Amino acid sequence: MNYELAAEVARLAQRYGEPLQVAARLPGRQFSPVSETDRVGEVCMVVRRRDGRLLTAIKTFYPDGAHRLLTGGIHHGESIEAALLRETWEETGLDVAVRRFLAVISYRQDGTDDHGPADFLTFAFLLDETGGTLGPQDPHERLAGYREVALDELPAVAARLDALADDHNHEIGGRWSEWGRFRAVVHRVVWQAMAQASV
Repeated sequence: MNYELAAEVARLAQRYGEPLQVAARLPGRQFSPVSETDRVGEVCMVVRRRDGRLLTAIKTFYPDGAHRLLTGGIHHGESIEAALLRETWEETGLDVAVRRFLAVISYRQDGTDDHGPADFLTFAFLLDETGGTLGPQDPHERLAGYREVALDELPAVAARLDALADDHNHEIGGRWSEWGRFRAVVHRVVWQAMAQASV
């Protein structure tokens, strides 16, 4: 993590709580978003609806049943918080309040040094819905639908992602099985972080 990102993480931790720090291994690197060069990492938007359930979504080209927590890229030169609010609006159209900095996940390729630079970063935040109408604001997001889940359902969401077929897909530039194992990580981490923080 570069100096600017580390400094912002420290500021966000002071404001929204100390995040769970997790190191994870990548099952591969030839899939989006890990292979993309237009971002320094991603935010994971854990949007809590008014009824307490968490928002997941599926894109038009995903395998059946591959709903997951929302994520979005952090552009070069963009702050983590700015990306969080921008991506939340683009993907949900909801007004939100940032409640908790849940986790920082540092992904590294198998066989690399745990203390070296991360190959990819995810910054997860809990956001509470405060207004707006649910619906994608950016057609490029290609969202096909939403599903709400309880916190204790996140491990099952992760298990479904872990079990995706080993098929290559040109949209992600890699295999669904590797993408699914990568995407499963944040669901388990968010479940752990929210349980520990009692939020």
